[in-house]
Amino acid sequence: MASTIRCDIVSAEAEIFHGEAELVVATGEQGELGIAPKHAPLITRLKPGKVVVTLPGGEKLDFAVSGGILEVQPQVVTVLADTAVRAQDIDEAAVRAAMEEAQRVLSNKDPKMSVEEAQSQLAMSLAQLSALERLRQNMKH
Repeated sequence: MASTIRCDIVSAEAEIFHGEAELVVATGEQGELGIAPKHAPLITRLKPGKVVVTLPGGEKLDFAVSGGILEVQPQVVTVLADTAVRAQDIDEAAVRAAMEEAQRVLSNKDPKMSVEEAQSQLAMSLAQLSALERLRQNMKH
């Protein structure tokens, strides 16, 4: 049996995932991080992007996060996300609409939100679409 580490992914709204993992990959401020069992303790900020959890047996679960904190302890890796969503729960039409709205704001065509809010919304939309695309690719195999 492969060694595992407990993984918890939580957002302000809910616990998104709780279980054992062989590997957790997330995008930190300094780049992509791979957390395996017996990883050294660590705490870092997360950029908007995806978190991929490899379950015992090799199945991969994809999550999109809007940022947050990743903490690694000897027996657990915790993702404290601002917002997080499972790939299979993503509403593609809503994400595309949010992405278009953010792009309008960034091109100074729509004053509904600040540039910072638009950039954050665009980053989260791209992360969600990436997670959705990976889910579709996994379903083909």
